[in-house]
Amino acid sequence: MGCCGSTQKTRDWKPLEQRKCTDIPWLLLFILFNIGMLCICGFAIATGAASRLISGYDSYGNTCGQKNAQIPGIEHSGLDHTSRKYVFFLDPCNIDVMKRKIKSVALCVSKCPDTELKSYEDLAKFSSVNGSDLCTYDLKPDTYSSHPNRATKCPTLPVHPSASLPVFHRCMPVDISCYAKFAEAFITFVSDNSVVHRVIAGVMTSKDIIMGLCLLALVLSLIMMVVIRYISMLLVWVLTAVVVIGSVGGTGILWWLYVDHGKAVNATLPAHELEVAKDNQQALLVYAIAATVFTVILLLLMFFMRKRVALTIALFHVAGKVFTHLPLLALQPFWTFLTLMLFWVYWITVLLFLGTAGSPVKNNQTGLVEFRMDGPLQYMVWYHAVGLIWISEFILACQQMTVAGAVVTYYFTRDKSQMPLTPIVSSVLRLMRYHLGTVVKGAFIITLVEIPRLILTYIHSQLKGKENGCARCMLKACICCLWCLEKCLTYLNMNAYTATAINSTNFCTSARDAFFILVENALRVAAINSVGDFVLFLGKVLIVSCTAFAGVLALNYQREYTVWVLPLIIVCVFAFLVAHCFLSIFEIVVDVLFLCFAIDTKYNDGSSGSEYYMDKSLMEFVENAKKATERYNKAEGDSREMKSMTGSTQA
Repeated sequence: MGCCGSTQKTRDWKPLEQRKCTDIPWLLLFILFNIGMLCICGFAIATGAASRLISGYDSYGNTCGQKNAQIPGIEHSGLDHTSRKYVFFLDPCNIDVMKRKIKSVALCVSKCPDTELKSYEDLAKFSSVNGSDLCTYDLKPDTYSSHPNRATKCPTLPVHPSASLPVFHRCMPVDISCYAKFAEAFITFVSDNSVVHRVIAGVMTSKDIIMGLCLLALVLSLIMMVVIRYISMLLVWVLTAVVVIGSVGGTGILWWLYVDHGKAVNATLPAHELEVAKDNQQALLVYAIAATVFTVILLLLMFFMRKRVALTIALFHVAGKVFTHLPLLALQPFWTFLTLMLFWVYWITVLLFLGTAGSPVKNNQTGLVEFRMDGPLQYMVWYHAVGLIWISEFILACQQMTVAGAVVTYYFTRDKSQMPLTPIVSSVLRLMRYHLGTVVKGAFIITLVEIPRLILTYIHSQLKGKENGCARCMLKACICCLWCLEKCLTYLNMNAYTATAINSTNFCTSARDAFFILVENALRVAAINSVGDFVLFLGKVLIVSCTAFAGVLALNYQREYTVWVLPLIIVCVFAFLVAHCFLSIFEIVVDVLFLCFAIDTKYNDGSSGSEYYMDKSLMEFVENAKKATERYNKAEGDSREMKSMTGSTQA
């Protein structure tokens, strides 16, 4: 199975025939890499990092809920915490935003405080009743009130009621005011902290509306898939008209609401309601200006791209039929998302294990114990980070190969009644049996480009404000070039997977063959990738706009209580992600259909024994294109003949 092992110059495309395994060495390499990932997880568990993460540990290196060994040079280490199973922070609201951790002394206690403790006497009483000491280990409960260092060795008063986290034994405050302080620390650009409180209160007040709008975005995405199926011939024009009317109308409504809220601000209102009204008016002004600029740009783009739609409409019509015959395609985003979530949860868990797997080191400034990674542990973290990118890309590539295999089966099956009962399942089984190595190699190529791009992005963020203008420009240029290269390789990979699904060739051969096909149809590729992607983008815009519009109307009924900014942002981001997940599957189907169509028109001409595989819609497009070409050639011939006659007459 060579990398680019194919010596023939012209490949005889034989869809769905001569299936064989591809890129086996890459599959073996991927298996070895995953064994390494599992070894890292096993190492973290074997060294006690898993127990420290789950059970928790105090600031002296002791793991809660078990006996501990003495750490040389560390006071209060080596204690028996068998009865103390919970981690309690003296100041849980003291959060270091940059390092993303609580800057507080941690203790192992036998019970989290379930009532508010307002004084040191309450702390002593809680200790005597529950046997849970909430001050450092060297203080006795009867000295809580009189000890000179009680301010640093005891918790910050008042102690809010707390509860243990599920699985992780940490006492966390039940009162959300602590988390509001975290938000205030995080949003450093807000000078008035009361704004943050109002924003958080707005989110909490609107949580039912936010959930309802997120569900609406999901329903709209499914409806869009149905609409694509049933009005595919008119999709471009209908969608264009709806988006134009929606964008212009939405912009007008935003300006109207801005004026309406301006009247409310000018009216006599209580102080609290006046502040909320001003915040809403400012938010509406920003939304209205952004919507106006966006609408103007959108109208200009639509004007210049209005003619290049014929092949796109035909492909959309066939794509709608594909979803009719293969309804399970619509579920692909769910399975991919679920798989990615499970892997990311595993990856984050192992990363947290590694974060507590270091050697205990005493911090000379605080005198407390920290677990620091050094030597091989740092290389494990880098290995683990590469695994995140490679395996995530592998999961996404498996989705692309699965969709490509199912669509190829549909396209190159003349009698649709002879298709497999479940083409999606057949495509998955074919992928697992023959082509996992090809998917692994394609994902690895994307990883090779993505890693340096992420490293450069991280360097750029760390050097912000420190480097000179030339260095900043060069970094941004490199990041942009790598991003463009990644997008081009992703598109080529998608077509390589389609070629593999057709011919069962290895990755390099498939990529080369697909590249030559795409080059031969460069103008059509440009049309599909401009008009088609733009139409799908309009679909995403329509879904987000409808969801946002419904959100504005819903939130307008509780304008006295809610700040609109964050709820609308949350809803719009979720709506865009949902629309992107669904319409990206449709985009993959269109790209696969186009490559199949290009192959079909290259190796078949519609004559007897060389019939087209394509659908009637694409056949009509081909016939119309032939007629247009014939008319053009005839007109050219007549023009040349007229010029020749004119020249003879003048002579």
